[in-house]
Amino acid sequence: MLEYSEPVSRLIDEFKRLPGIGHKSAQRLAFHVLRLPEERVEDFVSALREVKQKIVFCTVCNNLTDIDPCTFCSSPTRDRSLVCVVEEPYNLVAVEKTRSYKGLYHILHGSLSPIRGVGPDELMLANLFPRLSAENNDGVEVTEVIVATNPTTEGEATANYVARLIKPLGVKVTRIAMGMPVGSDLEFVDEVTMDKALANRHEI
Repeated sequence: MLEYSEPVSRLIDEFKRLPGIGHKSAQRLAFHVLRLPEERVEDFVSALREVKQKIVFCTVCNNLTDIDPCTFCSSPTRDRSLVCVVEEPYNLVAVEKTRSYKGLYHILHGSLSPIRGVGPDELMLANLFPRLSAENNDGVEVTEVIVATNPTTEGEATANYVARLIKPLGVKVTRIAMGMPVGSDLEFVDEVTMDKALANRHEI
């Protein structure tokens, strides 16, 4: 088996630590870096260093941000009576792409998964509850919490757990609808998706 020099092997090993990157992909990335001009490599290293030094968790919603509170929490135009709970920061981006949601967010940074050892204490959930009262939300009382966790076993368990904690506080808790994706064909839809689509039907 071909052995690379120690610096190249180390770079490949570091790339392999990234999620979704196997040995072959790590090799391709390492050799791509080797072919880059030195100034491009410096830009890459600088970007990595800067993101670690400047990006923090928003103390209100846990979003990744370079200002605290983040732009969503500090915006005067957002609807402060709505809070959308998502698993990861990139889920927030997906909701924002719709351009129809104008409320605030709360990022959990994970979902409940006993198999992976992720329990309630590992989720960034504790700072959600103070936000629901008007005195901690610029005088606006939260009237609805939308749980937009992923439609997986872990996402469903997380949604049920969050709802169970919030409902006794008298705040409405809703779950995003799941079912038929737009543009798909009925013959290719699995039974679970079809069941959700039927359960979430609405009048037209």
